[in-house]
Amino acid sequence: MEGKAKLIEVFSAIQGEGLNIGTRQIFIRFAMCDLRCSFCDSAHTWHIMPTCRIEATPGHRDFTVYENPVEMLQLLEWVERQNLPGLHDSISVTGGEPLLHAPFLREFLPLVKQRTGLPIYLETGGHRPGQLQMILPHLDLVGMDVKLPSVSGESHYPAHGEFLRLCWDAGVEVFVKLIVSDTTNSVDLEMAADLVAACSPEILVFLQPVTPLKVSETLEGKHGIGLVAPTPEQVLQWQALMKRQLKRVRVVPQTHKFMNQL
Repeated sequence: MEGKAKLIEVFSAIQGEGLNIGTRQIFIRFAMCDLRCSFCDSAHTWHIMPTCRIEATPGHRDFTVYENPVEMLQLLEWVERQNLPGLHDSISVTGGEPLLHAPFLREFLPLVKQRTGLPIYLETGGHRPGQLQMILPHLDLVGMDVKLPSVSGESHYPAHGEFLRLCWDAGVEVFVKLIVSDTTNSVDLEMAADLVAACSPEILVFLQPVTPLKVSETLEGKHGIGLVAPTPEQVLQWQALMKRQLKRVRVVPQTHKFMNQL
């Protein structure tokens, strides 16, 4: 199955998070995730679906449904159709957890970069360093979502540390995103700051206040319901805490939610 992709969707949109915020990207969203974060707003990506949806016209949300899995050449054609001259700044490889598809991506990424001329941005949980090594030469930017146990219910600090070091040593631009809620434990943030600083205090870190989910936004019952965004006082305190060790800590919410771009 390495030559086939298990997709959720392909579409064109404005990036709402991280270093690429505000830029136009082609999103390739892969199915499956091995994590179950409490704040996840994409629980529909956790499993392989029998179908995927592909946008016909960039940004028009005119989706057509196709069967999964998808042949590599077909996916390349869909991405090329999205790639109108001068419109997009990069390609976002996202999920789910896209590194669960590392064998496919190892073959696909150099081809899609050659055909589109666009940089490749990997959005990942940052907990699969072995799979990262398979595709690292083809990446231009990595955004890793370091999991805080007090918010996500997940804990992968050793893997996060190895993952971050691989990116840094390879010279691939990388940033860290930390989802924070009113339940965030300052000890978790100190551990995350230690992890990043051990690699380099120059690495950019985003504190992202959680966007509370509505029942209609989750397919897993009450998953994610009840999470509350932190207060401004909490966020100011946490930013100051992390800046004791790190030089660049930014607070940026999910801007695409404000634009109703879901």
